[in-house]
Amino acid sequence: MPSTRRALRRLDLRRSPPPRPSPQAAAAAKEEARPWPRSSSSTSSSSSSASAPTKHSAALPAAAPRGGSAVRVYPLRDFPGSDATALGGAFRDNVRWLLKQWGSAAPGSGTACRALLSDERTGAVVPIVAVEELAEASPAPLCDLCRCAGWSHHWVSKHKYHFIIPAAVDWDQPLRADALLGRSDHLLHGLIHSNGFAHLVTLRGRHGGSPLLAGCQIMDIWDQLCAALRVRAVSVVDLTHKHSMDLRLLLGVAHGETWFTRWGYGLAKGCFSVSTSTYAAALEALAALPVDNLRSRHVRRVLTIYRRLSNKPLATVREFLHCLLDWKHREAPLSPPSVKTSPRLTFLLPKSCVVKRLRQPCKRFEDVVDLLECRWSKKRLLNAAEVVVDKLREHANGRKISRQAVRDAARGAIGDTGLLDFVIKSLNNTVVGNHIVRRVPDPENRLLHFSLEEYVEPDSDPEPAPQLEPELDPELVEIDAESTPPAVRWPSTSEVERDLRAVCRAMAEARSEAAQAVLDCKHWVKWWGLGDESDDQLRFLVEWRPQQWEATELTRPMPPGDIVVVPLHASIGELIVEAERALRDTYCLFEGFQAESLDGIAGEKWDPVMLGGAESGDTIRVHGHGADMETGLRCQGGIDAWEVQCVCGAQDDDGERMVACDACNVWHHTRCVGIVDGAPVPPLFLCMSCGGALIAAGPILDEALTVPKVE
Repeated sequence: MPSTRRALRRLDLRRSPPPRPSPQAAAAAKEEARPWPRSSSSTSSSSSSASAPTKHSAALPAAAPRGGSAVRVYPLRDFPGSDATALGGAFRDNVRWLLKQWGSAAPGSGTACRALLSDERTGAVVPIVAVEELAEASPAPLCDLCRCAGWSHHWVSKHKYHFIIPAAVDWDQPLRADALLGRSDHLLHGLIHSNGFAHLVTLRGRHGGSPLLAGCQIMDIWDQLCAALRVRAVSVVDLTHKHSMDLRLLLGVAHGETWFTRWGYGLAKGCFSVSTSTYAAALEALAALPVDNLRSRHVRRVLTIYRRLSNKPLATVREFLHCLLDWKHREAPLSPPSVKTSPRLTFLLPKSCVVKRLRQPCKRFEDVVDLLECRWSKKRLLNAAEVVVDKLREHANGRKISRQAVRDAARGAIGDTGLLDFVIKSLNNTVVGNHIVRRVPDPENRLLHFSLEEYVEPDSDPEPAPQLEPELDPELVEIDAESTPPAVRWPSTSEVERDLRAVCRAMAEARSEAAQAVLDCKHWVKWWGLGDESDDQLRFLVEWRPQQWEATELTRPMPPGDIVVVPLHASIGELIVEAERALRDTYCLFEGFQAESLDGIAGEKWDPVMLGGAESGDTIRVHGHGADMETGLRCQGGIDAWEVQCVCGAQDDDGERMVACDACNVWHHTRCVGIVDGAPVPPLFLCMSCGGALIAAGPILDEALTVPKVE
């Protein structure tokens, strides 16, 4: 905001000698030059205009001439056009200009119009529909989304604007506003109130039925539209799922942010009184969880595969999830990856003195199972093999044990002896999890013995071998040639998604409280500022200052002020007119409101606004009369006062299921009072305070209600 002296100098420099006015213009100028206050009739007529901005509103680009029923076509990357991005007024004026561009004959009448989005790269054309809904004619004038987002104290707006990309099956259907608003299968559904506060209701990408546009492209369309129309804030309830995975938990732990964070959305509030610090601590607790501590045999089985493929330690859950998400988009190479080997010997011996005992190459047990024909499923075979390995690890202690000992140890965990014998028979130089199972016969009695070796990734650089002393005669040494590492099978996309689900389940089981805290944070909001650029406009937030008797009727906090835009040289009186027009044009409560004075700015009505001590972006309060305190369309949360005092600490409605105490009428979360989701609410419910008081007063009530015996 430039200083007062600098702004006035700019006005003087830009001022040019006016042309000689006509008699009609001179009469109009004389009427404008009359001192304040003006007549009430002229004030009310100028402030009641709702469809067209007054002369002191922000300048809007002229609507393009339209002929016939032609539909406006926008490039997908340039939506909603360069003219819309240059808009400088409030949202209520900008959206009417846009609807006029799209062919709406009478903005404000509750009609529907549409435009087309064209993708230059693919040639695809997608329709986008705008539906204007009047609050007085709406079957649901109060907004439940505002109530859940913490905006229940906002005034009820006169108009709601729905921007919809219908499902592909409806692209060739006629536009019917009631039919569009009654469906829930849209690819995009955004709702914007006339005060500039919006909600992203529905967004579906390719996995949700979008044939041409991905989810990120649809999100770009919505974000560009909100930015061009100067929306003030957008809320969204993040319930994103993909392949049976909750993206809030997956992306939050893997990347530290959700899917909507890419577009500037931040956590507004958590359900069940989960704070922002609690949410951040829960994410860090899940991300730092050692992946080796997860109690999932499947995770332990596939962990070694990804460690070998990525050549990374993958120590924590965040590292493992990040690797899986990165691996999901990789393509399998034409040839299998090379396996790096290194010798185990730390010294060199002459070749004539070394007797090599070659071992068979190791194979993974899941690959062996694929080649076997049996009556047991692959899952049962893998689980039984892991049980055998666990028993070997407990009883072997680095030595070999007989087949009978292995069978006796694992029989208690595997009841099917046929399955147990089949698995033991199949374990021979096999990799199960992070261990290699060896089976060798005893040279004395020829009985089979099993041993367990930990599978270690081969080193990339062999250690230098020290030289032998020349005077020592090398003895005949029997060594084991290095075992061939198991062949690496490139995981497919479906297998990576399966592994992602397994890691998320195991992570949620290991840290259930932290995972629940992350899932309880679903309300996200993106805020836009006033957009106070260095143009010749002043922008203020106008709040209504009720009278004393009106304040007693209000049961909720005052909502944020409405945006008013006036020219740089506007007077205080003109600002009063604009404030009155903004309130009457936006809210049902102020249908007959008449502004009288302003707080937060000094001076008379004919003084310039810039000399009154207020700067662009300040909040000013308007006094007046005529607010309809009898209307039911006052606040988005309704006129009834309800109180939330849950044991979790919540003091406002967060959209979760609640139940009211039948004694004190205070609302509580059903989950916090022990009522399972989906279970019916009991016919009589008492909170802990009322129930405890009733129990404490039980003996007194019994004594008072006891009828004395008459002898």
